[in-house]
Amino acid sequence: MRVLVAEDQPKMASVLKRALEAEGYAVDLAADGEDALWFGSEWEYDAIVLDVGLPLRDGFDVCRRLRQRGRWAPVLMLTVKDATSDRVQGLDSGADDYLTKPFEFDELFARLRALTRRTPTPRPTVLEWDDLELDPATKSLTRDGTAIELSPKEFSLLELLMERGDMVTSRTEILEHVWDFAYDGTSNVVDVYIRYLRNKIDRPFDRDTIETVRGEGYRLHHDPRES
Repeated sequence: MRVLVAEDQPKMASVLKRALEAEGYAVDLAADGEDALWFGSEWEYDAIVLDVGLPLRDGFDVCRRLRQRGRWAPVLMLTVKDATSDRVQGLDSGADDYLTKPFEFDELFARLRALTRRTPTPRPTVLEWDDLELDPATKSLTRDGTAIELSPKEFSLLELLMERGDMVTSRTEILEHVWDFAYDGTSNVVDVYIRYLRNKIDRPFDRDTIETVRGEGYRLHHDPRES
């Protein structure tokens, strides 16, 4: 999943980026409200972590303007304040949730998982496809009850494919959701990671779950043996 973090304190921004990347997120950073508004307007995000006290434009104004522009990525507001009026203002500006600094990263991760499940078609807590079960909360994957270890990027890629199911996901969409803004998308990194996944979730189990749709991208298909 791809997340925008808008935080003006360099140390805090760096800590957030490292923590989220360790959880498998692709992270773009914005250091002020103008950058946050530009990133949020120009790119599709699965969620936005938005500090209230940004320079140039505060988080309330950024969130309000993103909503006015039809950008509906879930927004989690961060602030050092704990006043009811600030929480109300944040929610009234279009934010979906509110977290007060300092916070535990486990709570941040849990709130982001909850927000990204609130799509037009609600996502289940655990994703399933035939005998595959993927749990975003515990970062665990099993196939027919057997645990499979994935790297953070492999996990994010499979999570995206399982969310889309039998819908084709293009390489561009994969890059936009699994890799961050700084990534140079001219290489064959998507094909490489698809191969990694097949070597872990398909070949050891004599399965063929990930289908290549020539010229379009990838999708999952059901194994007839699981019907």
